[in-house]
Amino acid sequence: MTYTGEVKVGGPADVHELKDLMITKIAVGPMDNNAYLLRCRATDEQLLIDAANEAGTLLGMIGDDGIASVVTTHQHGDHWQALAEVVAATGARTHAGREDAPGIPVPTDVLVDDGDVIRVGRVELTARHLVGHTPGSIALVYDDPHGHPHVFTGDCLFPGGPGRTTRPQDFESLMSGLEAKVFVLPDETWIYPGHGNDTTLGAERPHLGEWHKRGW
Repeated sequence: MTYTGEVKVGGPADVHELKDLMITKIAVGPMDNNAYLLRCRATDEQLLIDAANEAGTLLGMIGDDGIASVVTTHQHGDHWQALAEVVAATGARTHAGREDAPGIPVPTDVLVDDGDVIRVGRVELTARHLVGHTPGSIALVYDDPHGHPHVFTGDCLFPGGPGRTTRPQDFESLMSGLEAKVFVLPDETWIYPGHGNDTTLGAERPHLGEWHKRGW
């Protein structure tokens, strides 16, 4: 079946099958968070992005193979409610942005900076530090050698605009980071956000001017 990225809390996961990587997306409540399970096809190693909530749901998706790592995109509580239970059950190493790690009440094994590479099997994900939604938000870029890039943006970019900011300087910082580190990628780049449906950079790029004008 064709991947759409349209998932609902309590519903089935959706699977995006790439040549080297399988991406499973699931929604968990109560704040309609997305969690993503990445599986290297060559090694079967797995990595989870955002143990947001519903540990039982996430562990069921992970299955008996477990996960080697879990990455928390940022420090907001709706993105780590299941982190302690998932780590306890799997022994996974934890990753988070250096500036946000102190706000996550589960110890962070690997502090992530801009440009750092996080591996899942033979697949490499490049971290992009984006300041504005939180001080230490990170996006993860998979530059698929067989196709277009795929970016897991947490709450920094959604269909229709950037993530929530509370001060004009935070908005400008987030927009600057997105334009310098994410929108430099091609239009075909697939965006996997922390909530809601997926999008592409091509769908969002024409609206950058509107976002700047409205200030959110």
